[in-house]
Amino acid sequence: MIAGWVAGSVRARAMARRRLGLVAARRLAGAGSLAAALAALADSPYHRAIRTGRATDPTDRLAGAQREVAETLLWNLRVLAGWLPATGAERLRRLTGWFEIANVDEHLRALAGRAAEPPYRLGTLSTAWPRLAATGSAADLRAVLAASPWGDPGGTSDREITLGMRLAWGDRVAARVPAARPWVAGAVALAVARERFATGAPLPDRAAVSATRVLGPGWSAAATLAELAAAVPPAARWALAQVAGPADLWQAELRWWRRLGADGERLLAGRGSGGLPGAGFGPEPMLGAAALLAADTWLVRGALELAARGGAGTGEVFDALA
Repeated sequence: MIAGWVAGSVRARAMARRRLGLVAARRLAGAGSLAAALAALADSPYHRAIRTGRATDPTDRLAGAQREVAETLLWNLRVLAGWLPATGAERLRRLTGWFEIANVDEHLRALAGRAAEPPYRLGTLSTAWPRLAATGSAADLRAVLAASPWGDPGGTSDREITLGMRLAWGDRVAARVPAARPWVAGAVALAVARERFATGAPLPDRAAVSATRVLGPGWSAAATLAELAAAVPPAARWALAQVAGPADLWQAELRWWRRLGADGERLLAGRGSGGLPGAGFGPEPMLGAAALLAADTWLVRGALELAARGGAGTGEVFDALA
């Protein structure tokens, strides 16, 4: 076992302790107002979110706080990558590709003349962002994507680019991060379900190719959600369990996050897919910490939104996560 994995595993376990958790997030959601929720974060790992208190517009204040929470996750992952050997840093780079996708989403808004958030600072976790950021049109953006590990999204529309990158992310992670395959397969299955049965639009061609690489060819012939669940492999089928119609997809997404957290706990403890104890050093703790921190970030961002609404819906959401 090389020293990088030992150091990275120790660091991963230390970082994983810097999270709020389900019980504290539920209290945050029930704080009664965004101001009260932000005050409660003052002594938490997400204390940077209180810097948005100067914003006067409630929507801007919430968005700014949620942004700071996500920045905290990204910073932790950047630090963790510095402790890992090259193979570990590459796996983490693939996992954190979601931040690069978010940057491209905002870049597309800016190219269209709409207000856009500043990009996340990816550092060594960037795949192609500096080159993507320099593009001045959707056509240029597509060309840079095509020459990068993301691959050609197949078109220049916002939908082609954003869906193409999201499903390419699933394909890229599944190919090189074996322990994460059930997560990305489930995420791709949910994305396909939303597009096919909630939005009602077929997937763009290149996005469909990525989906097929993760889910196999059977999904494309599914005419109902039940047929889709039966057509995808077991690694993805779990995400569509108990989904009778499009109205159930939000609960399926909650279950996806719940599994991410549960699997993160198992991997952090150094247990593989069979649940057996391992040496405790290697890719598993890194992946487990990343999953736990990501799930916690999602929880806190959601809790802030619920608090901004006066706590409405807190019980329903958190009961589904328990």
